[in-house]
Amino acid sequence: MELKYLKTFQTIIEEGSFSKAAEKLNYTQSTITFQIGQLEQELSTKLFERIGRKMLPTKAGEQLCPYVRDVLLSVEKMHWFEKDLAKYKGDLKLGIGETLLCYQMPSILKKFHQTAPNTKLFLQSMNCYDIRDELLKGSLDFGIFYEDVGGLGENIVTLPFGKYSLSLVASPEIKQLFPDFITPNKNLPIPFIINEQRCIFRQIFEKYLQQKSILLDYTIELWSIHTIKSLVKNNVGISFLPTFAVQDEINSGELVEIETDISDIQISAICGYNKNRWISPAMDYFIKLVNNS
Repeated sequence: MELKYLKTFQTIIEEGSFSKAAEKLNYTQSTITFQIGQLEQELSTKLFERIGRKMLPTKAGEQLCPYVRDVLLSVEKMHWFEKDLAKYKGDLKLGIGETLLCYQMPSILKKFHQTAPNTKLFLQSMNCYDIRDELLKGSLDFGIFYEDVGGLGENIVTLPFGKYSLSLVASPEIKQLFPDFITPNKNLPIPFIINEQRCIFRQIFEKYLQQKSILLDYTIELWSIHTIKSLVKNNVGISFLPTFAVQDEINSGELVEIETDISDIQISAICGYNKNRWISPAMDYFIKLVNNS
C-alpha cells in the first residue's frame, strides 16, 4: 500500500471533492481516480460513492479516516526526527485573519523563518469563521483569529492573543460633513467601505447602525484592508476597523476617528489548534513565539 494513496484519500476528505484534491495535490483528476481505485482494490471495499454530483465517503471510507490520519501522522513525526530546528523540513499550515496578519504577525513570522528556515509555511489570509471551520476539520495546523466567531466547542485549544479597540474612521473632510454617528434615526448619504459580510468588525458596526436606525447610502465590499484605507483617505466613504490597522494614518492626520456609542468596544484575538493535532517541534516553537509576542 503506497503512502501517496493514503495522502490522496485524506486530501479528498479534507477538500470535499476529487477535483479540489487534484488541484491541491497538483494531480490530474484521472490520477486521483486511479489512486483511489488502487486503494479500494487493496482494501477490497468501496471508499467513495457518487450521490448526485458529489463523491462522498462510504461507511467504510468514514471508518478508514482515523486509521489513515494515524499512519500519516506517524510518517510526519519521522520527518521531524532531527533535533536541530534549523534542519527541520516539515510543513506548518497557518490561517490568520487579514488585519492580524498585516499588522500583528510580521515580526513573529520573521523570527520563525530565521530560526526554522527549512520549514515550509503554508500561510493563508482567511475569514475568521473559515479558520475556525478548518481547525475543526483538521486541515489547518494553527489559526489566529477573532474570538467573536464563537462555536469553538471542545475540540479547539485556544490561547489569548490580545484585546483590540475598534475605530470608525474617515478623512478629515468627510468627518466635517458627517460628524455625528450617535444621534439615532438618520439617513447619511455616505458609503460604508469594509470587508466581506462575515467580517467580524463589519458585523459589529452593522448591528450598531441597526440598533440606532442609522441608514448609510450603500456598502462597498472589498477584500484588502490597504485598499479600504486608501478609499477612505480619498473621501470615498467611512470604515470601521481595528484601531491598530489605522493608527499610523490617525497619527499622520490622514484619517480621523468619529465618535460612536461603541467607541470603547474591544474584540479579542485568539490563537488555536485542534486538540487532536500533533504538535510538531516547529508548531511548538511557533506557539511559544505567539505567546511571547
